[in-house]
Amino acid sequence: MAKTIAEINDKIKKGQAVVVTAEEVIGIARKKGVAAAAKEIDVVTTGTFGPMCSSSIYMNLGHSSPRIKVGGGKVYLNDVPAYTGIAAVDIILGAAAMPDDDPRNRIYPGDFKYGGGHVIEELVSGKDIRLVATAYGTDCYPRKKIETLININTVNEAVLFNMRNAYQNYNVAVNLGNRIIYTYMGVLKPRMGNANFSSAGQLSPLMNDPLYRTIGIGTRIFLGGGIGYVAWQGTQFNPCVPRTDKGVPTRGAGTLAVIGDLKQMKPRWLVGTSFLGYGATLTVGIGVPIPILDEDILKYTLVTDADIIAPVIDYSEVYPQRRPDVLGEVSYADLRSGKIIVAGKEVPTSSLSSYPRAVEIAGMLKQWIKQGEFLLTEPVAALPGPESGIKLKTLEERPLP
Repeated sequence: MAKTIAEINDKIKKGQAVVVTAEEVIGIARKKGVAAAAKEIDVVTTGTFGPMCSSSIYMNLGHSSPRIKVGGGKVYLNDVPAYTGIAAVDIILGAAAMPDDDPRNRIYPGDFKYGGGHVIEELVSGKDIRLVATAYGTDCYPRKKIETLININTVNEAVLFNMRNAYQNYNVAVNLGNRIIYTYMGVLKPRMGNANFSSAGQLSPLMNDPLYRTIGIGTRIFLGGGIGYVAWQGTQFNPCVPRTDKGVPTRGAGTLAVIGDLKQMKPRWLVGTSFLGYGATLTVGIGVPIPILDEDILKYTLVTDADIIAPVIDYSEVYPQRRPDVLGEVSYADLRSGKIIVAGKEVPTSSLSSYPRAVEIAGMLKQWIKQGEFLLTEPVAALPGPESGIKLKTLEERPLP
């Protein structure tokens, strides 16, 4: 039994495709068997909704009269600085950008109430954003300052471009120290008082295609409530990590760089987020369809939370000092039970990502496909797999000449 994406798309157009979510497929395969399920099912939809740094937007502001060259100058959106070193009126706003006057951690722990992620959410919501731009002036771009309001409808292109999203597995964070610490994994109580994790587990896109057989460059996806695409492997892409016999990585592995039209997206699926004592980011909704081309691909989508193992890492000392120590490994089934056992101690758990929202995303993508509103794409290139030999490089201190 083998199918092609073209054949599946033909069934989608005719309203005949069988589409199920990554939750639903597990029960179907148990009831009917893997071979029968693979023959019957055409697409399995996945979803994840969690905080994802390395998210950003780029925009073309349009030209003023007289013209201004913000490239080399400064641009602020609701007092949050954007990057201008590109061209006359093209800018990039990062989710982690902060206003210049934010006290950050000078008042510890800092609140980080408003940053780039919040501006992105407000843009998607259709709100007006205060633009203040200054420039040095040229003969062809004489203006040196402009203050005005913009919104998502008044700019030209507005594009979400995220360099590292949808992490394939990640750390479980604990704190072995004697004081509360504030991290990108949330607030961690001393003496292993809690454990935080962040993944949709069995619903997560790259957990359902662990060896990147169907997800590649050009894959069409649900992104922020609209349609987007996989643009490249994400930064820190790290496929050569230990894996279970089912191919599931037991450490942080693949990531996705994704791109899509911000003007299609919805604020429910792009949410500005503050981390006490750490900074600002953006919570992003992503859903990826897995075409069931053969029985092996279906087997990968049968991954359950019990099959997914994550490392428990101390964020008081081990993580910041980049030491390799791991306190233990736990399954996502254990994590979702509300408690895990680490070094003989029972530790309460909580998730930074939303499993119910991930379920909702997978369900929305399922409906789009069943209604013929979303066709699958053939990747133009595969993501590097475990056989690629890719390993993460580190920044080493070297004496300057």
